[in-house]
Amino acid sequence: MPKMKGPAIFLAQFMRDEEPYNNMKNIGKWVADLGYKGAQIPAWDERVIDLDQAAASKTYCDDFKGLLQEMGLEPTELAGYLAGQVLAVHPAYEIMFEAFHPPGLKGNARTEWATEELKKTIRASVNMGTEVIPVLSGGFAWQMVYPWPQRPEGIIEEAFRELAKCWRPILDLANEQGKVLGYELHPGSDVYDGATYEMFLDYTDDHPAACLNYDPSHFLLQQLDYLDFIRLYGERIKGFHVKDAEFRPTGRVGVYGGYQPWSGRAARFRSLGDGQVDFTSVFTLLAEADYTSWAVLEWECCIKSPEQGAAEGAPFIAKHIIETASVAFDDFAGGETNEEQNRQILGLS
Repeated sequence: MPKMKGPAIFLAQFMRDEEPYNNMKNIGKWVADLGYKGAQIPAWDERVIDLDQAAASKTYCDDFKGLLQEMGLEPTELAGYLAGQVLAVHPAYEIMFEAFHPPGLKGNARTEWATEELKKTIRASVNMGTEVIPVLSGGFAWQMVYPWPQRPEGIIEEAFRELAKCWRPILDLANEQGKVLGYELHPGSDVYDGATYEMFLDYTDDHPAACLNYDPSHFLLQQLDYLDFIRLYGERIKGFHVKDAEFRPTGRVGVYGGYQPWSGRAARFRSLGDGQVDFTSVFTLLAEADYTSWAVLEWECCIKSPEQGAAEGAPFIAKHIIETASVAFDDFAGGETNEEQNRQILGLS
């Protein structure tokens, strides 16, 4: 009876330079004690993984998995979000994204660095035995998300041609290695909803490695139907961030947030169960789409502490994971049949 795996937790938002959040051994024990079975690893964070060694050495990855196994954990994915975001950056955002890459990199140099980091993450995933590399797409056109002034004809198409050019060698390597990229559709990137994802697929020739990391919170914040999204793109969903959110517009703030801090926005992330995402329906639709990979908590609440959010997350996810049925509930009322009997029932013989 197949079911998705979990609960798991994305470590990035919990990492700090203090125990027990400061290295893989310490934070691993902490999340295992909370009931998590898997850990999604931020591939850029040297406190938990040496990406260069992981990409070059299967022995290193075997030892890494052994450390996790001793704590009752598995590595779920190696995430490449930061490198993905800075693979393609409009100059307006260069300064603000400098924290995502080594100092001094701009333009082609930054793109080349990000490309190599993503390729290393793919090779490390091969050595680690994980299947999906969650990423952000980056982009060139986000500053034109609202069409004022009117966008010049052809400019979005040009942006997506260039974005596809940046991603093609990375997608090709992933496909060659039997892996996929899970694009998390995220504001600030050019691929942020179903329409832009379809555009990206068009410009990458429907690349088989261009898959999805599903996160309903981003869709709720932009008022997109996050349940219908699963019906539309379920076959492409290969990763799942379990993250809650709420949208409570007022006469003062709406979707755009009025430049307010997260706590003052109408659209804001919440801990699991505190927001408006219908997770019963989400888990049901993913089960119907035959999703059997990991359910990974991503915590980004603007109110609740990370410690409380993490503690509540594991039982919340475990409660929602569906073990799909191998029999129909009304099989007891059935019986053997054949074509002749079926025709009799229909009055045809």
